[in-house]
Amino acid sequence: MPRKLRPETRAALKTAALHVNLTPPTAAFERKNIRLRAESYRGRRIYFVTLCFNHRPRFGANPRVARWIISKLRKHASACEFFIHAYCVMPDHVHVLAAASSDASNLVKFIEAFKQDTAVEFTRRVHRPLWQFKYYDHILRGADSADRVAWYIWLNPVRKGFCLTPTDYPSLGSFTELGAKLLKISAATGWTPPWES
Repeated sequence: MPRKLRPETRAALKTAALHVNLTPPTAAFERKNIRLRAESYRGRRIYFVTLCFNHRPRFGANPRVARWIISKLRKHASACEFFIHAYCVMPDHVHVLAAASSDASNLVKFIEAFKQDTAVEFTRRVHRPLWQFKYYDHILRGADSADRVAWYIWLNPVRKGFCLTPTDYPSLGSFTELGAKLLKISAATGWTPPWES
């Protein structure tokens, strides 16, 4: 037999119910698919990738976190057969210029493995999610100069006022000899990401 509620308890529950959103649930939220067909991410191509931290906190401003992300990026790039010609860990996002080194290379598998590995470890230690669900990628085409894209990545902290030259910023670089040489010469300008043009 159900217990009778006291009048003051009943009144408190009634008041609380007024503050609860009682609207019926709408259709399930659907994420927009921003990926191309799967075959677009396989084989020898060059990609510009941006990964944002979940809700854009400044995790990348912590030098230890930035070094850890760079180390994990190197590990996964090697395992998934990608050359990283340029990278930059900004306070709230990461830019990468990745070149597939074999016909078996798969950008989606590379980025998903990198994100999963870092997210699991980060969440275990910090009890917060690391990455946004999706990431942005751009496949470089004939009009896109890889040198200019690399410089776009390396000049990001300069544009944001964090340093005067890219070499002053500790969380950028290249894992390739070609990229390291390019970073030592004067900056190429003129590339703009498609979302900014």
